Amino acid sequence: MKVLFIGGTGVISSASAELAVARGIDLTLLNRGRTSQRPVPEGAKVLIGDIRQPASVRELLSGLTFDVVVNWLVYTPDQAEVDLELFRWRTAQYVFISSASAYHRPVLSLPITESTPLHNPYWAYSRDKIACEERLMRAYRDEGFPVTIVRPAHTYDRTLLPFRGRYTVVDRMRRGEPVVVHGDGTSLWVLTHHRDFARGLVGLLGNPRATGEAYHITSDEVLTWNQIYRMIARAAGVANPDLVHVPSEVINAYHAEWGASLLGDKAHSVIFDNTKIRRLVPDFVATIPFAQGAQEMVDWFDGDPARRAIDESWNALLDRMIAAQRGALPAT
Repeated sequence: MKVLFIGGTGVISSASAELAVARGIDLTLLNRGRTSQRPVPEGAKVLIGDIRQPASVRELLSGLTFDVVVNWLVYTPDQAEVDLELFRWRTAQYVFISSASAYHRPVLSLPITESTPLHNPYWAYSRDKIACEERLMRAYRDEGFPVTIVRPAHTYDRTLLPFRGRYTVVDRMRRGEPVVVHGDGTSLWVLTHHRDFARGLVGLLGNPRATGEAYHITSDEVLTWNQIYRMIARAAGVANPDLVHVPSEVINAYHAEWGASLLGDKAHSVIFDNTKIRRLVPDFVATIPFAQGAQEMVDWFDGDPARRAIDESWNALLDRMIAAQRGALPAT
C-alpha cells in the first residue's frame, strides 16, 4: 500500500509514520524537512516541499498516485479546497485530521460519540475544523471524493506537556511555587499517547469501509485536571504541588488565547465512546496510562538543559492571576 503523509514528523503524526513503516506500508512524507525532535522513520521516502505552495507541490507530485493521502496540516477551508484540487484524482482515500474539539461545546451528553453534533462558538480553531469537515463531506456526497475524517482528542508525545507554559509550569512546581489549574480542577479529561493513537489511525488506512465516515481515536482513561497536574508533579519529584484554581472565564480575561482553548475545549468534561473505531480496527486499544506518559515527558525535558527554557513573561502572568485569585478569597 502506497501512502503519502503531508507532514509526518509532528507530535501526533510521527508515531503513525513509524507504525506505518513497521507494518510494511510504502510511506512517503511530504514536508519542509525541518524537524529535529522527531526523525523520519527509516524506510520512509521524503519529498521536500511546502504544502502551502500548491503549484510547486503539484509539480513535485507530477505522475505520482497513492492508495492513501493523510494531510496532518489542514486547518482552514481554503487549505481543504487546495487539497481537493491536488488529490481528487491522485488517491483512493484521503484522510482529514480534524479535532475532537469540534464536538458540541458545551458538551451535550456523555460519552461523546461520532454522531455528537459539531458546534463550538468559543474557539476559531474548532470552527475552522468543522468548516473543513463540511466542505470535504460535501465533496464526498457530490462527487465521491474518498474522504475519511479522524478526530484526535488531546494527543501527546514526550515533548508536549498538557498545559500552557510548558516547562515553566514544571519548574514552578519544583521550586514550590503555585501553578494555575482552570476551574476547580475536577472536570474530566482524556489524554492519548501518540503511539496508542497510531494503532487506530494506521488501521484505517486503505480500508474502504472508512470512506465517508468520521472516527475519533482516544484513550479510555479519564482523569481530572487535578490528577493530571499531580501526575506531572510526581514525575518531576514533587509530592504536593500548590494548585491554585482559577475560573476559566477569568483566565480568558487575562489571556484570550489560553481562555479560548479552555472555554472551547479543555474546561468541559469529556468521555469518548471508541466503539466505532474498534468495530473497524479490532486491534485498536490504548494501553499507555498517562502516569507513564508524564514520566516520559519529564525525562525528556530533564535529558537536555536546552529544553528546560523558562518563560519569565509566563511566570509574571501566573503570579498576577494567582495574587488576584487569592486576594479575592475570604480570609480563613
